[in-house]
Amino acid sequence: MPPLLRHVIARLIALIPMLIALSIASFALVHVIPGDPALVMLGGEGTPQQVAELRKQLGLDRPLPVRYWEWLTRVVRGDLGESLYNKTRVIDELIWRFPTTLSLVCLALLVSIVIGVPAGLLSAVFRNSWVDHAARVLTLVSLSMPSFWLGLMLIILFSLKLNLLPVVGYTSVVTDLWSGVRFLILPSCALGTYLTALLARLVRSSVLEVLGQDYIRTARAKGLRERVVLFRHALRNALIPAVTVMGINMGILLGGSAVIETLFVLPGVGQLVITALYNRDLPVIQGLILYISVLYVLINLFVDVLYTYLDPRRRRG
Repeated sequence: MPPLLRHVIARLIALIPMLIALSIASFALVHVIPGDPALVMLGGEGTPQQVAELRKQLGLDRPLPVRYWEWLTRVVRGDLGESLYNKTRVIDELIWRFPTTLSLVCLALLVSIVIGVPAGLLSAVFRNSWVDHAARVLTLVSLSMPSFWLGLMLIILFSLKLNLLPVVGYTSVVTDLWSGVRFLILPSCALGTYLTALLARLVRSSVLEVLGQDYIRTARAKGLRERVVLFRHALRNALIPAVTVMGINMGILLGGSAVIETLFVLPGVGQLVITALYNRDLPVIQGLILYISVLYVLINLFVDVLYTYLDPRRRRG
């Protein structure tokens, strides 16, 4: 059996206890949130008898292990439950909102790669020059800016002052590609700025380390063009750790999208998270926590497999 396939199978087997632990954590976590869902649904004005009756209707009076087992059996069948407020199925809400969040996160990731990788490469090539100093200052500033504050500044500049991009709203990129991208430019820039700066720093340090290796000196001694040395040998090997960082930060982008989606009024999963937490909608909260956790685990599995494929040393091992 090829080492790569053996590694994939081993990782898939290791996911089973991890997914079980995630389901337990997803179910238990919502019960440590302060407040009674029944009391919240009654507007905080219900009598103790009304609260008790509503808790019984919602099944909140039963033991936690019983409720967990019932919930887990439904989840295995693809049923994440029903919202306590609008009575819609959680899985239907996720299917409807997920394309918006996916479009936002993918565009933010694209922005971070297009800007961060060249910035890191230029900073390493022109080490200790004004280009390097300017790039390092910009990355430091970018890492220090909260995404919601940057989003507000982008709205003020590009929407209110220059009137170049829409303030809020959303159009599906499937329905109208250009219109959908116009609505996503500002939120994706606000969301991807942190990862852009992180990638620039990582690529700079990785390229500087690679440029000091023996095979780079050998390639130059053979008379290869500097462009070939940089892109075919240095950058290609320097991007291997960047792949891991991008995979890990996909989870951060998914988590940070809640603030950005609320700020730009995007109908994504992040906005659903905020609404569910505010309303103490337990089935929605449980479903969303499980969805984000499983998605994060699968992304890291994909990155781990990709890293094994890109790194010949791990393939041989």
